[in-house]
Amino acid sequence: MKNLWIGLKLLLAMTVITGIIYPLFITGFAQLFFSDKANGSMIIKEHKLIGSELIGQKFTHPGNFWGRPSAIGNNPLPSGGSNLSPVGEELKEQVQARIDTIQKYHGNLSINQIPKDLLFASASGVDPHISPSAAYFQVDRIAKARNFDNIQKINLKELIKKSIESPDLVIFGDSRVNVLELNLKLNDLKNN
Repeated sequence: MKNLWIGLKLLLAMTVITGIIYPLFITGFAQLFFSDKANGSMIIKEHKLIGSELIGQKFTHPGNFWGRPSAIGNNPLPSGGSNLSPVGEELKEQVQARIDTIQKYHGNLSINQIPKDLLFASASGVDPHISPSAAYFQVDRIAKARNFDNIQKINLKELIKKSIESPDLVIFGDSRVNVLELNLKLNDLKNN
C-alpha cells in the first residue's frame, strides 16, 4: 500500500509539472520572445488576415504564382500526402492533368521542362514554398496575364530573386520562395 501511495504522489507531481507548469512556461516564453511565430506566423495586410506564411494556399489565376499541388486541398487539419503509388494510374492521371494545365498557359512542354514541384504534391500537403526555378518558370505566363511590359517583366524577375530564402542554417533543405508572400509582392509591384 505504501508503494501505491508513493506512485500516486509521483503521478500527481509529474502531471502538474509536465501537464501544467511546463506548457505554461513554454507558452509564456514563446509569446514573450517569439510572439509572431508562436501565433502561427500570420500575414496581415491592411488590418486583414491574408494567411500564414507556413501554410500553402491554392492560386489558380494565370496572373499569380502557383504553388505546389496539394493532395488535401491545402487543408492543414488532415495534413499529409496522398500515399499514391509512384507507378499507379491515379498518380499518373493527376500529374497528366497538371501537365495539361501548365501546357495550356506555357505551350507544349515535355515533362522534363516543367519544374517537378509544380507537378507533384508535397508530403505535408500544405507546403507554402516552391523552388526558385519553379518561380522563374512562371514569369512569362504571369507577365502575359497581367499585361506587363519588358521593364515590369524584368522587375518581376528581380522580385523573385529578392524573395529567395536560403536553406535553413545554410545546410538544411533547398533554396525556396514563399508563394503567398511572392504573390503579395507581385500585387504591390503591379500597383506601383
